Amino acid sequence: MFSALLEYQFLRNALLAALLSGVVCGVMGVVIIERKLVMMSGGIAHTAYGGVGLGYLLGFEPILGAFAFSIAAAFGIGAIKRKGGAGQDVAIGLFWAMGMALGIFFIALMPGYPPNLSSYLFGSILSVSAADLWLMAGLTTFVLAVIFSLYHYWKAYLFDEEFAKILGIPTTFLEYLLLVLVAMSVAVLIRVVGIILVIALLTAPAASAALLTKKFKFRLFFSVSLCVFFNVAGLWVSYTANIASGATIVVISVLCYGILYIKKAAAAHKRRKMLHKGGTRDERAF
Repeated sequence: MFSALLEYQFLRNALLAALLSGVVCGVMGVVIIERKLVMMSGGIAHTAYGGVGLGYLLGFEPILGAFAFSIAAAFGIGAIKRKGGAGQDVAIGLFWAMGMALGIFFIALMPGYPPNLSSYLFGSILSVSAADLWLMAGLTTFVLAVIFSLYHYWKAYLFDEEFAKILGIPTTFLEYLLLVLVAMSVAVLIRVVGIILVIALLTAPAASAALLTKKFKFRLFFSVSLCVFFNVAGLWVSYTANIASGATIVVISVLCYGILYIKKAAAAHKRRKMLHKGGTRDERAF
């Protein structure tokens, strides 16, 4: 594959997409898990399908439509979430279903043969274009700039929202801003793993990092490193084996999380067993 990188532009584009999406996904995944926004992120991601369909129907770039629909869903779900109660779960489900339904509806309105949307649903990192890369680079830069410029605010908000309010941190603004960043991350990841699989890539690397360390900054580092590794490994496997890239990336990331989880659970069980044995010996001595 390394020799092919020098020969084929589409492989170089795919590698750059793997790096860019790995960075933004690794950072945002940690934030999403810490704030327990996994299902909300899934709702935002699936709403984006309506924008993809609208883009094809009206003749503009579908990824821009996905971005617009994701932003709208982020504000809509966020407004309902601020009111609290069980309504936010209903809202996420309705946005989720409505976005997918609108995408199908818009595609059905197109004259002639419908386009192949599998790359937007399941990802196709090998088909990333130069225009996609510029959009991904812009969104990734913006997301990272916002996260790291407000790093101390984010730490206070993520770990103790009430304390952040006491300090005078605008938590309502941060919450809406966070949802917008999630929408941007979804737009970055759509071409890599697709709308349906994006929630797995936002979750698995960050969850794996949480098994390795509890410190926030180290979790960010491990999450980004793992996400980039999963993307590049998935790219290599999909290219050499000629299989779907998005699914390959997700399978590798989930398998890695499973291995780390089992290893950590086994180590914890071993420690408990040793402590129990030690306690039994002490009791007998007494």
